[in-house]
Amino acid sequence: MKVAVSIPDDIFAQADLIAARLKTTRSALYGRALKAYLQNITADQTCDALNAVIDAVGAQDTTFSQVAARRRLLEAEW
Repeated sequence: MKVAVSIPDDIFAQADLIAARLKTTRSALYGRALKAYLQNITADQTCDALNAVIDAVGAQDTTFSQVAARRRLLEAEW
């Protein structure tokens, strides 16, 4: 999809240099950057939602919750 956006000159120049260094197009670079940004925003929203649930129910420091939390952390894709 083609999209027209306005980008400050200094960021445009930096993006050009990075695209050349990576031997890719500006479009590909912008696409990768936007994808990374959106993934980060989604992760932040998920973290915020989990924190809200913990705040609502209260953190329970039980052996079960510690084991479950450790297992999920080990399975998570970082």
